[in-house]
Amino acid sequence: MTLTLSTPAFFAGLLLSLSLIMAIGPQNAHVLRMGLQRQHVGLTVAVCVLADLVLIALGVLGLAQLGGLSDRLHGALVGAGVVFLLVYGWLAFQRCRQPLGAAAPVAASGATVATDAGTGLVAGQANAAAPITRRQAVLAALAFSWLNPHAWLDTAVLIGTASLAWGAAGTDFGLGAATGSVLWFLVLGGAAFWLGQRLQSLRLWRALDGLVALMMWGMAALLLYSLF
Repeated sequence: MTLTLSTPAFFAGLLLSLSLIMAIGPQNAHVLRMGLQRQHVGLTVAVCVLADLVLIALGVLGLAQLGGLSDRLHGALVGAGVVFLLVYGWLAFQRCRQPLGAAAPVAASGATVATDAGTGLVAGQANAAAPITRRQAVLAALAFSWLNPHAWLDTAVLIGTASLAWGAAGTDFGLGAATGSVLWFLVLGGAAFWLGQRLQSLRLWRALDGLVALMMWGMAALLLYSLF
């Protein structure tokens, strides 16, 4: 039996995953922090990727087990996904419009890059932070991945719901979403490690938020189109 991959579903999942994961602030801020400190970057990226893959699998395969959804329930689930994307896109757009004269760079979560998700890391002090063990690095990455409500909503619920719009190709959609997660964390971790302080540019985060807004609104349009 020859296995075929639905390219449209795969790339739709890839784009949705990238647009959502760039908006999960605490998790991204933690990866940036570890990269700026050059502490356990590869381990942190690996744990974040595996944690996201678990959430994606729960969303796509778990919702797929429901099977036989009525047209009304299917439409309601996809509609909820569209609303979620539109709202998140609007929030990203508002962050993109923030004046450049702000006191500190603003990350995709709305929190400053200077202080990442309550960890107390201040911009320019990355090298001053105390070193942590591999075990602490793993636990921290898991906490930012699985104790973050946005990660569950965005990764498991929204991606799982969006996969329903692709019917039998929902698994290919999930594979695309998983690929997006792997690519994003590899790029983010590598960029933080090699570029260091340059990633704290406000202009960079504004451009990133603008891209997130466009991708989310584009995916909302695709989901709406799938209903007709």
